[in-house]
Amino acid sequence: MSRNFSIIGGDLRIIKLAEMLAKECNNVYAYGINKAKELQKNKNIIICNTLKEAVNNSDIIIGPIPFSSDGKEINTPFSDKIISIEELIESIDTQTLIAGSIKSDVYNLAKSKQIIDIMNREELAVLNTISTVEGTIEIIIANTDTIIHGSKILILGFGRIGKVLAQKLTALSAKVTCAARKNEDFAWIKAYGYNLTNINTIGENLSQYDIIINTAPNMILTKERMKYVKEECLLIDLASKPGGIDREEAQNRNIKCIWALALPGKVAPVTTAEFIKDTIYNILTEIEKGEK
Repeated sequence: MSRNFSIIGGDLRIIKLAEMLAKECNNVYAYGINKAKELQKNKNIIICNTLKEAVNNSDIIIGPIPFSSDGKEINTPFSDKIISIEELIESIDTQTLIAGSIKSDVYNLAKSKQIIDIMNREELAVLNTISTVEGTIEIIIANTDTIIHGSKILILGFGRIGKVLAQKLTALSAKVTCAARKNEDFAWIKAYGYNLTNINTIGENLSQYDIIINTAPNMILTKERMKYVKEECLLIDLASKPGGIDREEAQNRNIKCIWALALPGKVAPVTTAEFIKDTIYNILTEIEKGEK
């Protein structure tokens, strides 16, 4: 069934998503991505001159992932246009807005309007983990002068990313240690056969690792703990803002620290766009079933 979509802002993942939706004979009304030249020759993609034009012609509005970086304007890396969150929300009537990493104040602003944070969908979160892990391995290879095989690697946090990352690195014969807090996670780490440490008690033991990867969404490698990290260690922070590694202290000690945000969109935009598209279709199917 053909649908009318609005694409408002977004990065390369959303550009690829627009192409996929158009290829499947949907009508796509685009605004805030005018620098994406590949969209301009597609007959099913209409580049709109105003936000109102794009929104009024659609049933479903797809916004950026993440929705905003400053809490005021939506992310539009493929346009010079400035679109405020308030402007976009006010333009919505009966349409559903689907975007990612939406803050609570946006829901307060929207009141009764239907807004869905696609990053809260388990299927997308799990599939995105694959791209994140492959991107992390790419970073390790590009930023070390030794092979992964035999490297001592510490993974901070044992959520979705920590689990898959530990499995992939172990398959490459790395010596993987996982750090967690919960007894449940301790049990799973033991069941998988990884080395285990308690995230609350890490300190002097940090000196043994060649690579430390943070996946936890809070500060773990504090200035105090950083003094135990050897200078040759590669630090990779996968956590969203504000991150989990004291990057200033890493810089002061001349330790290489890479804050790798939004890896799925950087390392595999086409695959990630496919995941997003399938998740959007799942959401629409659920909405339609609910209306019957």
